[in-house]
Amino acid sequence: MDSSEQTRFDALYAKHLRALKLQGKAAKTIDGYARVLRRVAAHFDRCPDRLDAEDFKSYFASLIDERSWSLVKIERCGLQFFYEHVLEREWPWVDMIKPPVVHALPDVLSVDEVAQIIRASRERRYRTFWLTTYSLGLRLGETLRLRIGDIDSARAQVHVRSGKGHKDRFVVLPALTLQCLRRYWRDHRHHELLFPGRAGPQGAAPVTFMDRGSTQKAFARVVADCGIRKRVSTHSLRHAYATHLFEVGLNLRGVQELLGHACPKTTACYVHMTDKCRDDRRRPARTTAPRSGSIGNAASSCPWTTSW
Repeated sequence: MDSSEQTRFDALYAKHLRALKLQGKAAKTIDGYARVLRRVAAHFDRCPDRLDAEDFKSYFASLIDERSWSLVKIERCGLQFFYEHVLEREWPWVDMIKPPVVHALPDVLSVDEVAQIIRASRERRYRTFWLTTYSLGLRLGETLRLRIGDIDSARAQVHVRSGKGHKDRFVVLPALTLQCLRRYWRDHRHHELLFPGRAGPQGAAPVTFMDRGSTQKAFARVVADCGIRKRVSTHSLRHAYATHLFEVGLNLRGVQELLGHACPKTTACYVHMTDKCRDDRRRPARTTAPRSGSIGNAASSCPWTTSW
């Protein structure tokens, strides 16, 4: 873009960011929609408000060939938001047929594999991080953002704040996890964060939590070192938590509450991953009802309550 076109784009981009904030969009949504505008401007080398229907058709045709459907959907929503809330006009709609949805079940780590990953991690911060994420069933960002004040040792629970959908929830805190968190805190003694990032200049206290990307890479390295061939990530620890809870007898509603799912259908997919479910399909139907269990009883019988 020439200087005048770049100046116009910068002004519209600033309006785009402001509109996203005024609409109360989540930080990840703001980042995603902002990237959309930058990608489109770079692709055409001109401001997106000057594009017509044919431009968008050619852009999305190339995008579908190269990117996932989820990214295509974000691009369309981001552009629609820009036209409706910044330019205040309808954007040239592009009809796209969504490809068939592939209902693939993720690989699930066994209890022994989770224990192997924790033991193989050389740094205590990562050992503690994997155990906390698994034993509390947290998402990566939820573990990273944990603060000292979120730990209620007297009630053996953790306050998970601003989870997916900006929802809070309480989860059961196993005694082993509390011990490990206390031991790790004695290493860094941060006044607020449970998993602080690297120290600042001249040894200053970290002002933010551990880096998300570095944490994911560390998990991938330790999985490879353990010789685990499953396609797993840090989020697989949450999958394993839910699956193992079902296997020790916790009912659907209990697991849904602990995971913070709004819809029970989302939680129900974990039932199909359990060894118990596979065993039941091989056996004749039973006349006795399966045990449902309370959250407390199920947590007390789960594998993470014993030392590794």
